[in-house]
Amino acid sequence: MKSSSMCIALFLFSGFLNSISVEAEVITLTADTFSDKVKEKDTAWFVKFCVPWCKHCKSLGTLWEDVGKAMEGDDQVEIGEVDCGAERSVCTKVDIHSYPTFKVFYNGEEVARYQGITQFVNQGLM
Repeated sequence: MKSSSMCIALFLFSGFLNSISVEAEVITLTADTFSDKVKEKDTAWFVKFCVPWCKHCKSLGTLWEDVGKAMEGDDQVEIGEVDCGAERSVCTKVDIHSYPTFKVFYNGEEVARYQGITQFVNQGLM
């Protein structure tokens, strides 16, 4: 059930992504790169926060990589991921408490967060 909710949320968010030209496959973000990357001017970062042992993260399979491949184009949207097991300081800094968590950053600011399908949809509609 949680997996299908995540897929629905990703599908809904794709409307936003489709309205913007996009660039790369999935980029692994670390404590050394995270802050600088999400602060890039005029670039939206759609970031997945996971840990290797999380069954919900594992159930995503190749979905995140597929999103990254689908988003290839120009450089206005980047798809990233953070391994919260290895990069605890990053996940603490951006208030990650459950996995997977998906956030969108634009010019260094968090502009959207997946917190369950109902909240995600309501946030997008307001």
